[in-house]
Amino acid sequence: MKTNQQQPKSSPLSENAVRETLNALYSFDSRHIFATLIRLLGDFDIAEEALHEAFRIALEQWPRDGVPANPKAWLVSTGRFKAVDGIRRRARFDVLEDADALADPSSEDAEAWDDECLEDDSLRLIFTCCHPALPPDAQVALTLREVCGLATEEIARAFLTPAATLAQRIVRAKAKIRDARIPYQVPGHAELPDRLEAVLRVIYLVFNEGYSASSGPLLTRHDLSEEAIRLGRLLVELLPEPEAQGLLALMLLQESRRAARSSPSGELILLDDQDRALWNREQIAEGSALVERALLSQRFGLYTLQAAIAAVHANAMDAAATDWAQIAALYEILMRADSSPVIELNRAVAVAMRDGPAAGLDLVDAILGRGNLADYHLAHAVRADLCRRLGKTTEARAAYEQALVLARQEPERRFLERRLRELRD
Repeated sequence: MKTNQQQPKSSPLSENAVRETLNALYSFDSRHIFATLIRLLGDFDIAEEALHEAFRIALEQWPRDGVPANPKAWLVSTGRFKAVDGIRRRARFDVLEDADALADPSSEDAEAWDDECLEDDSLRLIFTCCHPALPPDAQVALTLREVCGLATEEIARAFLTPAATLAQRIVRAKAKIRDARIPYQVPGHAELPDRLEAVLRVIYLVFNEGYSASSGPLLTRHDLSEEAIRLGRLLVELLPEPEAQGLLALMLLQESRRAARSSPSGELILLDDQDRALWNREQIAEGSALVERALLSQRFGLYTLQAAIAAVHANAMDAAATDWAQIAALYEILMRADSSPVIELNRAVAVAMRDGPAAGLDLVDAILGRGNLADYHLAHAVRADLCRRLGKTTEARAAYEQALVLARQEPERRFLERRLRELRD
């Protein structure tokens, strides 16, 4: 039997050096290790406890014995067998069989837990958290907690939900997975289209919250957008479906502008006023290539179309060079696939840039006139800007004030207040 103690090790290191190594492993690999432990132990909470116990033991042993040749496999093996010991201590005699099955060395070889295995387990965990048997809000909460490793309080703040409510949502989702025996696996080919859609939606929601925080002092939550991109990459690597490529492209193209979207003091900078030298050209090139690949497949969907729009923006040398006719045409196609009011609002902005603010204002007024987006601050902000450009100062001021009432993010609020001051002056 090969155990973690039998793996080759490096020379002993100082405790500080080991702590730095473990901190790096925890930052970049702990959720992969956790996903494998869930598969091996069959329980979210036991796997979480095993993960932290493995890191604790490593901090004790590695300064003395050296870092193992495969530290991630060591952590998986140590966490697993520590959990099995705990199960045995707590279990009655008649259920010891379960613990023995978990401890059976023939079921898993520690050396088999390589990077590819850990990535596969992460993908399985994503699909488990996004199983259609779970409510959509529980899918998002569970993915952020278990796949991304965010604290319950962080998730609650991001989505304006009381922490206690969100914690109960996560507990119920875990119980549903256990009681319904939801399989810990990537679905088969026949189930994949329906299941993939839920996974893509959750990753998209995580990215959106990171790209533009729903509330709070910061414009963006880089930790969330970065984690969503990591999940998107993982999905494309292991499941290269066109729409997964489209979503990754969309996230990369949007994230490429992050450094230019706010000033050093945290003030919001609109797209036309951004310093495009700050845009991340590597992300733009990668995202644009992914868009082309997804479009060529002829099996693309909403995310790919949005990515195509983002690519037009990203590849314009300056604001004046933006091909608004192409963007408006892409929004027309997007609306035929999904006629949501938000997409309709974005199309109205594109039409205003192509045909003038009066044409855009007519479309925005039609949306608001139907009662759609009445509580969406950006709809009123768009109307305010179009009125401002048309010289309708009174209407612009009223729309900015309504947007300010609804906005919950501090940089956006300061921007709207600045626009109001400019109108008064």
